[in-house]
Amino acid sequence: MVPDMEQVVTVRGGRVRGVERRGVWSFSGIPYAAPPVGDLRWRPPQLPEGWSDVRDGSAFGPIAPQPAAVAGITSPSDPSAAEPQSEDCLSLNVWTPELPDQPTPVPGSGRPVMVWIHGGGFTGGSGSVALYRGGDLVRNGDVVVVTINYRLGALGFLGHPCVTDADGYCGSWGLHDQVAALRWVQENIAQFGGDASNVTIFGESAGGFSVSALLAAPSARGLFRHAIVQSGGAHVHTAAQGEQAGVRLGEALDVARLDRETLLTVPPADLVSATTEMAKGRPEAGAVPLPFLPVVDGSFLAAHPLDAVQAGSAAGVDLIIGTNRDELTLFSLGNPALAGLDDNGVHRWLANGAPDVPTDELLETYRTVRSARQEGATAQELWVAVGTDNIFRWPSLQLAAAQQAQGARTFVYLFDWESPAFGGILGACHALELPFVFGAVRSPAVQLFSGAGPEVEALSQQMQSAWLAFAQTGDPSGGGAGDWPAWDPEGRVTMMFGPNSGMTKAPRNEELDVWERYRPLPAGIA
Repeated sequence: MVPDMEQVVTVRGGRVRGVERRGVWSFSGIPYAAPPVGDLRWRPPQLPEGWSDVRDGSAFGPIAPQPAAVAGITSPSDPSAAEPQSEDCLSLNVWTPELPDQPTPVPGSGRPVMVWIHGGGFTGGSGSVALYRGGDLVRNGDVVVVTINYRLGALGFLGHPCVTDADGYCGSWGLHDQVAALRWVQENIAQFGGDASNVTIFGESAGGFSVSALLAAPSARGLFRHAIVQSGGAHVHTAAQGEQAGVRLGEALDVARLDRETLLTVPPADLVSATTEMAKGRPEAGAVPLPFLPVVDGSFLAAHPLDAVQAGSAAGVDLIIGTNRDELTLFSLGNPALAGLDDNGVHRWLANGAPDVPTDELLETYRTVRSARQEGATAQELWVAVGTDNIFRWPSLQLAAAQQAQGARTFVYLFDWESPAFGGILGACHALELPFVFGAVRSPAVQLFSGAGPEVEALSQQMQSAWLAFAQTGDPSGGGAGDWPAWDPEGRVTMMFGPNSGMTKAPRNEELDVWERYRPLPAGIA
């Protein structure tokens, strides 16, 4: 262990002083790219300028401009204080168990590296959210953890042609940032004891969508060996959808002309407000109900990620992918329109959300299957079940099948632990697995969401051990989770994480038949 007085690490750009807390070194707020401001707004990130003094790495950097966070849960640090927001947000944070006496870039000589990409609907979140601290993973496994900020909302994902650059890039600026952060990891992580040849990227929700997109991005090839997609799937905008989102942004801003010169003058707060207004509108038929998504621009993303992965864009990358049983319950909280859906409302929602699948057939299939399992089949319960599979589970299984078809080791999980919050109405909701993965279940505030007690601690240990084993070797077997065989489209063996963790063959599979009839899984290998 390096003595306390030698807490300075040299990275590209200069020196950073970290702090040691409970046996873990942390270095926060390290810039990995230049501030994307002025003419660099809606342009790929550039290398950061260097600094001469030793940089203080004890505090997180500003977060990307975004709406207000949920205090104590999605807020980065002090729940009572607003976090600084700035376009100058491209920084990352590193946690490591030990600083090397002599950094070496020799592949295989350091610790596995886990790079977390946060969620938040591409409009919120940061790498400093309280749930995402890397210390617990580091203490329980011999790994280095990195969390990152990237541009959000219109600043990160505006895909209107007026902001297209000379290389044809348009609409995935936040993904460009993620690639820049991964390149920084390649160049600098040995200084923190990490092995740049053994990087795992993992993310949840929009972070999971991001990981799925990075599997398809040519510029990300070779920057990671393993990938974990939590409650994600391959969700993007076409170029036409990206352009239409830009038109809606212009309408919300009430700008006279939608051009780059005009948009460069719009304050970040106004872009955030306009994006919030966009989110109130009805989503396009068949689209994920988010104002912005990464855009298939023909350059950064040459094709839909599912098609690219099926064609071999991520060949050789080991994959864990999975979802939570009741993803959509979280989104009805505080939304009377969703919480009060009746039969007609569910029918309209599904007809718009899955126009390629007959709504009556969907509802009848789920009603029959759930009744046979003695599960509820009210309008609200059907909306949660069908919507969860439409947005999260079936797209995740499609991506699993596409990657498995390339011969990559692919592992699938289903999380069915139920939250005690709000009298248990959330079930196994969206984001509930996060405190288990990061070990945040020991926090009294988080326990209101996750629950507390020996079973909670055991489940967290199971998930952490699986994620850490996967980061080490590309195989999540071992530890409290036990043996975890690879998934294939025929047997569909799946790890269940919950009250009865363990392997199950094709869990909750009967209702998936209707999706497969209209959205077939990519063909597996012989």
